[in-house]
Amino acid sequence: MSKLSVCVLFGGISPEHEVSLRSAESVLNNLNTEKYNIYPVGITKDGQWLLYRGTDYSALPSNRWITAEDNRRVAISPVRGEGLLIFEGDCVVRERIDVVFPVLHGENGEDGSVQGLLQLAGLPYVGPDVAASATCMDKTLTKLVADNAGICQAQWQLVTAHDLRNIETVLDSLEQNFNYPVFVKPAGTGSSVGVAKAKNRDALEKALIHASKFDKKILVEEFINGHEVEVAVLGNDAPAASVCGEIDAGTEFYDYDAKYISNCSRLFIPARIDEQTAELVRDAAIRVYRAMGCRGLSRVDFFVTYEDNRIVFNEINTLPGFTSISMYPKLFESSGIPYGTLLDHLLSFALEAKG
Repeated sequence: MSKLSVCVLFGGISPEHEVSLRSAESVLNNLNTEKYNIYPVGITKDGQWLLYRGTDYSALPSNRWITAEDNRRVAISPVRGEGLLIFEGDCVVRERIDVVFPVLHGENGEDGSVQGLLQLAGLPYVGPDVAASATCMDKTLTKLVADNAGICQAQWQLVTAHDLRNIETVLDSLEQNFNYPVFVKPAGTGSSVGVAKAKNRDALEKALIHASKFDKKILVEEFINGHEVEVAVLGNDAPAASVCGEIDAGTEFYDYDAKYISNCSRLFIPARIDEQTAELVRDAAIRVYRAMGCRGLSRVDFFVTYEDNRIVFNEINTLPGFTSISMYPKLFESSGIPYGTLLDHLLSFALEAKG
C-alpha cells in the first residue's frame, strides 16, 4: 500500500503564529513516517510559503526553520490536480498531495480563508469546512447560531470599533446591561489574544480599545462563576466527545500567558465535576458541534457554575492547539486515543469528508 502524501501547514499571518509553530512541532513529531510522506510547509509572518526539508522539528518554535538551506518556495495551486508547486530555480516541480493538515490558528488559517483555497484546489483537509470555520471563528456569529439552537450561554453584547467613537455612550449602555466584572473579547481571535476581564468603567474602556486593535467587532460578555470545562470532539456525521477536562487558570482568567508562557495554570482530566454533569456537558458539546456544522474536530468550552451546576457554553475552537501541553490531544489520550492514533483518525476523517 502506497503512502499518503500529507502537507502540514503551519505559521501564518496571525497573532497566533507562535502557537501554530509549537502545535506543528508536535504534529510533525507524531505523524507516522511509515504511513505518510510528509511535506511541512511553513508560512512566514510576511506571507512567504516555504517547504521545510529539515527533520529537526524543534527548529520550528525558535524560527530556525526559516533559514534552513534546503528550503524551497512553494504554493498550493488552486487548479485542481496540480497539488503542491515547488519552485526550483526557473523550474516548477509538482508534488501530488492527498490530504492537508492546516495546523494554523486564528486569522488567515482557522477562519475559512485557507479552507477556501483548499476547497478550490480539490484537496481534502483536516477540520471544518469554509462556512463552519468562518462562523466559529467569529464569536458573535457563534453566539447567534447557539442562541438559535437553544444552547445556554452567557449574556452578551456586540460593540464595533466604529461605536467606540462615542465611547461614553457605549460604556453607559454596557453598564446598564451588565454587572462587573465583564469579559471583553475581539470577535475573531483565539488563544485569548486581546481578551481582558474588566472590573470597572476605566478598565472596560481600556479593554475595548485594546480589543479593537485585533478586530472591528468586539464581544462583551457577562462573567460566569464556575468550572472552566473543555471537551474535545472528533468525527464527521457521528462525532464522539472525549472525557471532560478542567482548567484552573491560576490567574484572573485563562489568558495567553497562562496558556503558553507561565506555569501557573493546571489541567484536571477528568474535570472536577460529577459524572452526571460531565455526561450532560459532553452531550452539549456534540449539540454545539452539530449546530455549527463542524466536521473532523473541534474543542468546545463551557462553564459549569459553582452555585447550581448550570452548563453554560463559552466558545468553540475548530483548530485547537496541538502543542505538547494542549488540552485537545490530552483529552483524547485520556479517552484511550494516543496522539499518533488521533492524527491518523483526523486524516481519515478529512479523506472521508472529501469522498
